[in-house]
Order: sequence, then C-alpha cells, then structure tokens
Amino acid sequence: MGKNKYFSTKSVFGQLISLLDDSMISTAVKKHNSDRYVKYFKSQDHLFSMVFCCLEKCNSLREVSSGMLGLSGKEETVRINHLPKKSTLSDANKIRKVEFFEEIYNKLLEKYSFVLSDSRVEIALEKKVKIVDSTTISLFKDILKCVGRKSSNGKSKGGIKSHSVINADEKVPNLVWFTAATTHDHQFLEKLKCDENTVYIFDKGYNDYKAFEHFTQQKTGFVTRIKENAKYEVTQKNTIPEEIHSGVLSDEIIEVEIDKESTKGKLKLRKIKYYDREHKRTFEFISNLFEFRADTIAALYKIRWQIELLFKQIKQNFPLKYFLGDNENAIKIQIYCVLIVNLLMGVIKKSLKRQWSFSNLVSFCRIHLFNYIHLTKFLESPEKDWELDPKINGQLGLFDDYLATG
Repeated sequence: MGKNKYFSTKSVFGQLISLLDDSMISTAVKKHNSDRYVKYFKSQDHLFSMVFCCLEKCNSLREVSSGMLGLSGKEETVRINHLPKKSTLSDANKIRKVEFFEEIYNKLLEKYSFVLSDSRVEIALEKKVKIVDSTTISLFKDILKCVGRKSSNGKSKGGIKSHSVINADEKVPNLVWFTAATTHDHQFLEKLKCDENTVYIFDKGYNDYKAFEHFTQQKTGFVTRIKENAKYEVTQKNTIPEEIHSGVLSDEIIEVEIDKESTKGKLKLRKIKYYDREHKRTFEFISNLFEFRADTIAALYKIRWQIELLFKQIKQNFPLKYFLGDNENAIKIQIYCVLIVNLLMGVIKKSLKRQWSFSNLVSFCRIHLFNYIHLTKFLESPEKDWELDPKINGQLGLFDDYLATG
C-alpha cells in the first residue's frame, strides 16, 4: 500500500459501529434481559448483523449471512463473536425483544443530540417545535391489517404504520410508535408529552378536538390544518397588520363543539387562511397559539415537510420493501435498525464540513463498507492524496478528532 493513501486500522463498518459503544449495549441488554437463554448469538451480534443488513440494503436472510462471511477471521475487529446463519438470524428476529433495539436508538439519540441539534428554530420562537406524522409500510402478508381498496382477487396486503415525532432542529425521530395500518392517526396524540415550552405540528389526519382541548389545558401549542367538513362558529375577525406577510388572507377566532360523555363543550381556536404562492394553493390552519403572528403560524406548518422528507429519505436508502421475517417482531426490529443506521449517517453528515447529499453518503459507505479508509477524513477531502499519518498505527476512533476539538 503506497504512501499516497490514507488508511485506518478499522474498516468503514468497524468505524460506524464504534459509535455504538459497549456500555450502551450492555446496559440495554441488562435492562431488557435480551440475552436470556441465549448461548451464542447475543444481542450485540444481532444488532451489528442488522446494522450490516441496513447498510448493505440486504433483501433476504441469505444476503445477510453470506455477505457477512467477508468478516470471517476479522470478527474481533468489529466486536462480533458469532457470524449468523440464516436460521439463527431468523429465530433471533422472531424472539428477541424489540425494546432492546428501541433502547439503543434512544440512547444514541441522547448521546449524539449535540451533533444533530440546530437550535435556531427554538431560539427564534423560544419554544421547542416538534413535528408529528405517520407513514405506512406495505407488507406482502396480512401480518397487520392494511387500509385501502382491496385488489382484484379480494385480498389486501398487510401494512404497518409508523408514527414518528421529530424535533424541528434534529431531523431524526425521537419517538416512534407502531400500529396496524387501519389504526386512526389521532390515537397517537395520547402518546405525546405536553408542556408549555412545546409546539406540535401535524396534518389534518390527527384532528381530534378532545386532544386539542387537552393541549390547551396543558398550555401546549399546536398547528394543524382544518378539515373541509369542519363545523365551527366565527366569534371574532382579527385585523391583519401591514407588516404581516401578504399571503395571510384572514385571521379569525372560532369555537368548535366537543362531545363529552354527558354534555357538549366549546373550545376556542384560531383559524388562519393563507395563500401559498409557491404551490398556488390556499391553506386553512387552526391553532391555539393566540400570541403568535399569523404568518408565523403559516411558516410553522411549512416546517412539517421536514418529516415527509425524512420518510422519503429512509425508504429510498434503506431496506423497507423486503423484510427478513414474516412476523410483527422481526418487522419492528428491522425498522428500528433502519432508524439506528439513519441516525448514524445523520451524525456523520452533520459533523462534516464538506457538504454531502445523504444518498451519496450512504452509497459511499455501502461501497467501501469493508475497506480500511478513515471515513470522516476521506469524506472531507476525497480528491486529496493523503500521506500516511503516524496516528494510523493506533486505534483512531471515527469521532476522536471531532470530539477533541468540539
């Protein structure tokens, strides 16, 4: 190997999984007892095998087991004790607790939030902005009942709905909840934590006046679109000051009826009509943010597109068309591992000074997964001829330099 190449003692795969430290994994194992009655294929082996599956975009158990044969004799360098066989991985996906993978994801988010976070939105509004949405993942078997029209043979594919919450300043999910595709979106609102420093943004599929009343009582803000068939009474029309964006067509205070167990109550909300010149469409928003400017509320809803882009990013770059198991447990594990890898890629992308598109970054890692390239240094200057660095003889971590300086 010539002097003009910059190599690392760890493969790209080894550098990526170095972000998942041993203490994080062992704590999750103990908390959820995920290695109970397991002799060989432990939780850590399972986790790293599924990370490999997501990075390589494997579509079958055979692809995972045969692809990982490239690590034969190098298991220690990537902290894997047992390479999985098809049947071993299939059994693990079926019986190992999903909560272990959920814990790993949450701990990763907690550890690297300082890298992912961009606090400009929170500083400007003096509130945390959280975006809520769901995406349906179609399944070829009727594992979870799916919505929509039935096919010509009278059968419908299964489907799992992933409800997610992301901070507007982080762009990765910080709360995930799985349901059958037939479950109505508004039920997820019960999972949200309310506090006076938070504003939730969601589409009209989550409309639930009882939940809106709860938000208002807890001093938690929300912004959503009003349904076309909504019934309400206009109690006040606000004047629109000159400094307000000209796209704001009206700003009204309305009252909606809430059906309770024995009586009917009324809830006061704010309704704003806004014309979007970019898309040449008129939108009507409802909110309980009476102190905000009308154009700020319209701008807040526009932030919601971040979560749509997130779902698109995940589905395009990671294996969510084919699953390694035909049971609910295996599907949830695979989705959580996709989220873990998506977060790791987000951390790397955010830490680089050079701009990389997310898809190009994932493709680069996929191509060079078993190559011994120092990932972050190469990504900063891929065209440069690197000279051998004395530090290469040591076990240089992926973020050692970054953490030392930042």
